[in-house]
Amino acid sequence: MSPLPPLKALQAFDALGRTGSLALAATDLGVTPGAISQQLRKLEEAVKARLVEHDGRGLRLTPLGATYHAQIRQGFAAFTEAAAVLREADADVIVLSCLTTVLGKWIGRRMRDWTDLAADARISLVGSDTEPDLSQGAADLRIYYGGRHHPPHRTELFVDHIVPVCAPSLIDGHRLTGPDDILRFPLLHIAWDPRFGANPGWAEWGRLIGTRPPPANLTYGLSGSAIDAAIAGQGFVLGQLAFIGPELEAGQLVIPFDLRLPLPDPYYLAWNPDSLRKPGARAFHRWLLGEGRAQGLVSAHRLDSSGCSETMER
Repeated sequence: MSPLPPLKALQAFDALGRTGSLALAATDLGVTPGAISQQLRKLEEAVKARLVEHDGRGLRLTPLGATYHAQIRQGFAAFTEAAAVLREADADVIVLSCLTTVLGKWIGRRMRDWTDLAADARISLVGSDTEPDLSQGAADLRIYYGGRHHPPHRTELFVDHIVPVCAPSLIDGHRLTGPDDILRFPLLHIAWDPRFGANPGWAEWGRLIGTRPPPANLTYGLSGSAIDAAIAGQGFVLGQLAFIGPELEAGQLVIPFDLRLPLPDPYYLAWNPDSLRKPGARAFHRWLLGEGRAQGLVSAHRLDSSGCSETMER
């Protein structure tokens, strides 16, 4: 099989065929007329045929060149059409950006509910701890934490709570008579990124029960990693309710004493208004708000000693 001619040579030939002038072809491609001539020579060498000739005023296509150009033009038209199709397809994708753990431990787990409602909507989920510039199209929607970042279009999604949880195997065979018994086990700490402010940790939870906890045995930079460590039986973690629901239902984690602390800030949903014009975007936006409201109710309620639901104070 003969090798394909160089793309730049084909572009120069196509420009000459479209414009009918060496100078106009050079202007069209933003190069010099000499560069166009050089690429035309390379093309003739590659195809081993005479495609252009001098007519006394400049270059023109030979009859064989005109036939070849008609085919080349179809190819470049196909490139243009393919690019348009790609742009159109990309324009329909709704990009949701989230903090890494929010994506992995919360909204990513709920997406099956959304796809059951709107199977045709095209969603791209991006986990990033860097806040995207929604106004520049870096994402269409963003779930973020805390009030230090203020996009112009945003609303509160939910306030989460933390509670001590562990793997059942960690406390198997141990009798826990009160919340302070938790502090006899290894404690896992989550060190938040400073830009999110201070997160409540074991010291704050200790004040809730009127005691001073010992230093944590292990520290993790991501909530998701600390939760996974607790599932593996490495210790107790102050897990966010939004991130541990399936593990609690499956019995991978247990809450010996349901004493919760609210996070100091809510999670927010921000969006680019122009993005809501995408197919399904407004419905997806409403669905996210509904999921946030539902999570806020779950995180703010616990079972009291009688088994009834009881609202926690914020």
